[in-house]
Amino acid sequence: MNPIHFAFSSAFLLGLMGLAFNRTHLLSALLCLEAMMLSLFIALSIWTLQLNSTNFSASPMLMLAFSACEASAGLALLVATSRTHGNDRLQNLNLLQC
Repeated sequence: MNPIHFAFSSAFLLGLMGLAFNRTHLLSALLCLEAMMLSLFIALSIWTLQLNSTNFSASPMLMLAFSACEASAGLALLVATSRTHGNDRLQNLNLLQC
């Protein structure tokens, strides 16, 4: 395995482990999701550079745009939950209640 591939796969796995094991605050979950998306973006960018093909050149920008949309939706949910519940702890949220 190439050291570059190892670095990006370990960055993605660290973000996934942070999301799985550290689920106390919504903000920390959103930061772990953003770290995972950033490592995927960089890996996809390097993959398109290694292929030397223009067919896949729009893929990293499209993924970055979807990542920005996901981040804005997550921050909107963070603001809404902190206004209604007073904090961003995931244990205080009851998802079954209207």
